Amino acid sequence: MINNVDVARIHWLSTKFRIYVLLQLFSSSSTGTASFPNLRNWSNMDCIEHSSEAGSGECSGQLVENGGFYGDGRCYKQASPPRCGGGSRNTSPIGRAGSRNTSPSRQKVVKTKPRGLDEETLATFGKAVHADVLMEDSIWAMLPEDLLHEILARVPPFLIFRLRSVCKRWNSLLQDSSFLKFHSSVPSHGPCLLTFWKNSQIPQCSVFSLPLKTWYRIPFTFLPQWAFWLVGSSGGLVCFSGHDGLTFKTLVCNPLTQAWRVLPSMHYNQQRQLIMVVDRMDRSFKVIATSDIYGDKSLPTEVYDSKADSWSVHQIMPAVNLCSSKMAYCDSRLYLETLSPLGLMMYRLDTGGWEHIPAKFPRSLLDGYLVAGTQKRLFLVGRIGLYSTLQSMRIWELDHAKITWVEINRMPPKYFRALLRLSAERFECFGQDNLICFTSWNQGKGLLFDVDKKIWSWIGGCALQSYNNQVCFYKPRFDASIY
Repeated sequence: MINNVDVARIHWLSTKFRIYVLLQLFSSSSTGTASFPNLRNWSNMDCIEHSSEAGSGECSGQLVENGGFYGDGRCYKQASPPRCGGGSRNTSPIGRAGSRNTSPSRQKVVKTKPRGLDEETLATFGKAVHADVLMEDSIWAMLPEDLLHEILARVPPFLIFRLRSVCKRWNSLLQDSSFLKFHSSVPSHGPCLLTFWKNSQIPQCSVFSLPLKTWYRIPFTFLPQWAFWLVGSSGGLVCFSGHDGLTFKTLVCNPLTQAWRVLPSMHYNQQRQLIMVVDRMDRSFKVIATSDIYGDKSLPTEVYDSKADSWSVHQIMPAVNLCSSKMAYCDSRLYLETLSPLGLMMYRLDTGGWEHIPAKFPRSLLDGYLVAGTQKRLFLVGRIGLYSTLQSMRIWELDHAKITWVEINRMPPKYFRALLRLSAERFECFGQDNLICFTSWNQGKGLLFDVDKKIWSWIGGCALQSYNNQVCFYKPRFDASIY
């Protein structure tokens, strides 16, 4: 029979096990390696960007102007030890009490916070690891199954594959319903950038983890050859489309589990503008197909529902001249830019109907992108100015009550000049959860803007250097189902 002393001992050991596991993860991730042994489909996944030394002002794959970033996205400045001039006299009260110390090696060093740790994590894991934390089989083999799954569910998804080589029990985690249940209840790993391209007709994919500040290569060889266009990502799923011969097809997959399937054909099976949305509470997803990308306005809007596994036909979009093929989805509404009539076209998913919103665009807008934020926030991003020397990149937010665009921020000139070297150069813009990412064809890096914190930062890496890359935000989840 287990008494109170045994219960307290198990609780104490479980707490120390959490600390030990997370310490090992942080120490492993700081080395910049990301190999995943003993995994069939993930043998080609590796880390393609390494973290930099502290004090260089550069995180792994992410360049920061003044210092670095914590794991939660907060910016900090790198502290430096106080300098003492060569042979100068120490006039401080502490210096007078003892012997004069002019050696730089003996100067007091201001300790900085470990890179990637926030306040709470630093208080827990900033302490020295004592030798009494031992992984003895007789103790740790008795760890309750639910507690083990709860601990492992909080490990970043890209690091789970390192732990799968520990034993057969951990290798079968992704098929364990208890682990997936805990994984679905914990907060998401955080936003990532997913880049997709084809090299010699071989699908290639890399993911940049914003919390870990590291690039990971993901094998996408499971995709069929016709999957060419990256539609987008939502809730851990990624959607592709393409032509298989003369047939237009749509595919949904989970990059982590490598599970994928082809959706049924639409009623009017032509190439369309598509967008995918996932409802995690309902454990379902929908794919919305609007008008023909080449301008055929006679095609009705179709919506695929994963629960019914079928497409339903809805209202035809009114005859409008679209500004761009880019769409934004927020608060169960789909938005597109239009020139005639000027403003936005809004599709309501609940009613299946289209509405026109007469929101006039800002003056001298050269090119604009709609970006969906959290809740009901809708952003417009674009260049302003008739001449290259006077151009600037600005961000507006739609005031739903007044139906007007309100400017909320401008890209600093140094970032604008570095992103777009030529006035006619094209750029891409996309967003998720109040994060906006800018990429241009001739740059090997991206620019990230946090709307809430108003922080600009560069994201670099070899995965952004190809001109034909397709990029989107992505939230990795093991529990995202393709059905």
